[in-house]
Amino acid sequence: MTGPTRRDVLGGTLAAGVGLPLAGAVGAEASGSAGGKARIVVVGGHPDDPESGCGGTIARYSDLGHEVVCLYLTRGEAGIHGKTHEQAAKIRTAEAEAACGILKARPVFAGQIDGATEVNAGRYEAFAKVLAGERPDIVLTHWPVDGHRDHRVASLLTYDAWERCDRKFALYYYEVMTGHQSQLFGPTDYVDITETEARKRAACMAHASQHPEGFYAHHDAMNRFRGLECRCKYGEAFVRHVKGVSPLGQPGG
Repeated sequence: MTGPTRRDVLGGTLAAGVGLPLAGAVGAEASGSAGGKARIVVVGGHPDDPESGCGGTIARYSDLGHEVVCLYLTRGEAGIHGKTHEQAAKIRTAEAEAACGILKARPVFAGQIDGATEVNAGRYEAFAKVLAGERPDIVLTHWPVDGHRDHRVASLLTYDAWERCDRKFALYYYEVMTGHQSQLFGPTDYVDITETEARKRAACMAHASQHPEGFYAHHDAMNRFRGLECRCKYGEAFVRHVKGVSPLGQPGG
């Protein structure tokens, strides 16, 4: 009796439309949480990044009773033309809180400044402390090959925190504005967000200062394309950072 072919394996994964551990108690990755519920942290460079990149997945997790945190590296201080950093931060913080209310997530802010984010020893330590304090089972963060510097910083800080905690949580990368920002993104996992796309859209629209009709049009096309790939109407795609052994027999990344 022969085993499954590569096509069979891929077909089963894509037909399910879910690569991340969403069902039930989310398996071993939720084993450290009370009652079999997982703690998921979604890291974004600015308010609106977690929502646009994986808002449908956030909604699916929260609907299953898991605790979801949106960890924003900045408060979007440089993101509103004609406003001071203080004024923009106040507006965009309120928008992030409203968006998280729609997705049933909890907002947390890491304290860096939009457009002036840093990667250095002090920032690595400070961010790792914030992330470890949330005791995550699963972390989703920006794909590191990205045209926006703040997105790259968020990804690097998250990766460093993963290493510092001995890779105890599952790490996934998500995409934003693919082709314009995220580049060379090759998904390993998909989530069917057909039932939660409307809430993702509403959460993005909560960021009124960012003219969301424009950026969501790009994400709507992405949602539909990833849906085609995983055989559903709307999908979100991720890259899992494997922590086992590579096919070449060397320690995996």
